[in-house]
Amino acid sequence: MAYVGIWIHCVWGTKNRVPFLNKSNKGVILGHIKANAKEKGIYLDFINGHQEHIHCILSLSADQTLSKSIQLLKGESSFWINKNNLCSGKFEWSEEYFAVSVSESQINSVREYIKNQEKHHSKKSWHEE
Repeated sequence: MAYVGIWIHCVWGTKNRVPFLNKSNKGVILGHIKANAKEKGIYLDFINGHQEHIHCILSLSADQTLSKSIQLLKGESSFWINKNNLCSGKFEWSEEYFAVSVSESQINSVREYIKNQEKHHSKKSWHEE
């Protein structure tokens, strides 16, 4: 049995950076993405976001690819958000995403950064970043 420990900090945004995520729907959406990841065998360690984007930490197993995991999370959640009318207008994620590997020794720092998105973006917008 192979041991694989690949930690990845992923970020993706809404199409055209529309600020769809708000206090009334963000928790439900993030909870659904986490539950969907678990159902699909994707280990989603931590997730949070702010208005027009989401950050998460994934740990991929030996048989998972980053692109397929992101596709599954974004595609299903977009469908689910629209089906449940959680946003006014048609909800879409942007096509692109950001991903960077994270050393196991830095996982707690990245969790803290993700946890504090509201505070972080009160000083600097996602666009500025």
